[in-house]
Amino acid sequence: MPSTRPGNTKQPELPQRQLLQRAVAHLRGGQLDLAEPLLVSILQRWPGYPDALHFLGVLEHIRGRSEEAVSLIRQAIVRLPGEAGPLNNLGNVLVETQRYDEAEKAYRDCLAFQPDQVDALTNLATLLRKRRQHAEAEALCRRAVKARPDFALAWYTLSLALVEQGHIDEGLKAHARGVALAPKQLQARNAMPKALVHKGRLEDAAQLYRAWLAIEPDNPVVRHHLAACVGGTVPERASDAYVEKTFDAFAATFDANLAALDYRAPQLVTDMLESLLAPPSRQYDVLDLGCGTGLCGPLVREWARELSGCDLSQGMLAQAGRRRVYDKLEHAELVAYLNDNPRRFDVLICADTLCYFGELHDALRAAAAALRPGGRFVFTVEAWKSDGGESYKLQPHGRYAHHRGYLRRLLSQVGLNELALNEEQLRVESGQPVIGWLVAAQLP
Repeated sequence: MPSTRPGNTKQPELPQRQLLQRAVAHLRGGQLDLAEPLLVSILQRWPGYPDALHFLGVLEHIRGRSEEAVSLIRQAIVRLPGEAGPLNNLGNVLVETQRYDEAEKAYRDCLAFQPDQVDALTNLATLLRKRRQHAEAEALCRRAVKARPDFALAWYTLSLALVEQGHIDEGLKAHARGVALAPKQLQARNAMPKALVHKGRLEDAAQLYRAWLAIEPDNPVVRHHLAACVGGTVPERASDAYVEKTFDAFAATFDANLAALDYRAPQLVTDMLESLLAPPSRQYDVLDLGCGTGLCGPLVREWARELSGCDLSQGMLAQAGRRRVYDKLEHAELVAYLNDNPRRFDVLICADTLCYFGELHDALRAAAAALRPGGRFVFTVEAWKSDGGESYKLQPHGRYAHHRGYLRRLLSQVGLNELALNEEQLRVESGQPVIGWLVAAQLP
């Protein structure tokens, strides 16, 4: 959690303080184009003013310029010895750029100056949880809730640290405290039932979802995950509202979260393209379906005369835009976008997006219609290997898995020639490999 409190080691002159307060208000409100010129003007009039350096660094990070952000925040830290806020924000930037050792040091330095800084305590606990240092993560969260009992995120994080150590009942109690304090923190609240699913405690997870749904009966995320836990009537695909709300909620931390899972789908898609296409010379029109934060973009850019991306999440598209590799980014559902662009693309790629579809016929038919003759389509889905005859299955964690035979039948039905259908490890989740299919097809 970022801190947006100015340092207080030195009271600035009134004009500085007033300008800074205006800039920070714009920054908090997401009005970056208003905040930036104010911060720049402060530094022009008062070079080296540490709070302006700090918040300009936060702004640069929000814009996706993380190296500039690290440099600016480090300059502020030198000028604000003993000030906790910039160290906490430095840790946040370093986590999102996957520099975890440096991030841990920043958080610990922050706590050395201010031992009860609840943002840093919780952020460090989250980092240590992902490093499987659960006992210390628990201890940090307990310090945070002791210092500030109404800090919901610390209770949510404590609940996960407890469950990951096998203390289910105690974890559920901590989760209940978080829910009572902040019931609408979607990502934090949903982390507990998802953790229970990974522990095999499907009924415990379902109970949490039922209680949640009783208060928010139209919440698409809760409805989808409850169906995944209990089975019964399974939707043919995740709803647009589910996808949009889910991915908007964790767009800012998406890349760091996937890095911790040894996420391989973008590289697998790229490797398959290398085996199918001529050496890259910006010769193809390429569409990245469900592009997310744009992890595939830099890998395929050199093949693209024009590189387009579409996604349902505005938050994810904002992150993709910061990479500055896409020529076009569209807020659109992928089947609709394909249908609106017949014979428009030479290459379609789709890394880990079709796992939110069960029934794939419409998506593959639309892909075939959007390709030019000879065009290629490379995508990943999770693998369902049951011999029970199911074409696909909604798994308890909320993603669909597909049977190899079903994919082959569909490719033939929509007029795509199968070029490859390989079994691959897509990621590691809860210590277990997630196996999927890497598929390549061509329009004749």
